[in-house]
Amino acid sequence: MALLDVENLAVTFRTADGTVNAVNGLSLSIEAGETLAIVGESGSGKSQTAFAVMGLLARNGLASGSVRLDGDELLGLSQSALNKLRAQQMAMIFQDPMTSLNPYLKVGDQMAEVLTLHKGMSKRDALKDCVAMLDAVRIPDAAGRLRMYPHEFSGGMRQRIMIAMALLCRPRLLIADEPTTALDVTVQAQIMELLAEVRQEFGTAMILITHDLGIVADTCERTVVMYGGRVMEQGATTDLFATPSHPYTLGLLRAVPRLDIDQDELATIPGDPPDMSRLPKGCPFTPRCAFRLDHCGDVQPELLAYRDVRRACHADPEVVK
Repeated sequence: MALLDVENLAVTFRTADGTVNAVNGLSLSIEAGETLAIVGESGSGKSQTAFAVMGLLARNGLASGSVRLDGDELLGLSQSALNKLRAQQMAMIFQDPMTSLNPYLKVGDQMAEVLTLHKGMSKRDALKDCVAMLDAVRIPDAAGRLRMYPHEFSGGMRQRIMIAMALLCRPRLLIADEPTTALDVTVQAQIMELLAEVRQEFGTAMILITHDLGIVADTCERTVVMYGGRVMEQGATTDLFATPSHPYTLGLLRAVPRLDIDQDELATIPGDPPDMSRLPKGCPFTPRCAFRLDHCGDVQPELLAYRDVRRACHADPEVVK
């Protein structure tokens, strides 16, 4: 049994302009100790998938389908039941370390609250565990840092604190939503190395949501490619990157700068992302696809096996090159 099993997940939002279909029929799974990447352009449904799993959708959001953690259904649980699961079984690292911490509270107070709330620990014992976890994420003078406020830390250090907070209760599943977006390249590499070490030390499964395909290639066993709230292609990262069989995956990979070939300019995917409140009946990538067929805009392709991956595309995979 998979640690997390998502089947036919749909996420919709009621807005003044109508219903927004953020996620449409998504299915994925992740095993204990595994790292799964979810990639795609902004607005493809990556973050809303994570929020649905965590039970953190906005008030106007509605999730349907099935999300099971260790076989237990999460959708429909009360907030009190979800609160017990969060931190203890699953945790999330948000993409902006600059705004994820309360600027009015000392770091130690914010971290200790996780343990006093979820584990019922005393403040003194909680602070001891916080010091140990800050040491684990390689923050020097951990005891002294607990008395500091968030503005006294760099962006990279704040992200390390967020990782430490997420790991305090030793969750089995960690969702990292663009954990390196606001950081410079050197710090990005340090954070990703830290997440890899954390996974090995604590045996934590991780879902990594990112735009950076280089990070995915270096850290993730499997990859899910999303567009228009749907899965376009999924499979082992090495297989998917070596021989992409979906036009959208191919476009994403071609847009990555390469050092082994001469490039006068970067390749781009023409057109704009879809309006999520007015998705086409068929494949959402149809208007931008160079391999589209006459019926692509009217018939939604099924996610079917091809070689070692699964793809949702009407085009002949042998032609998509």
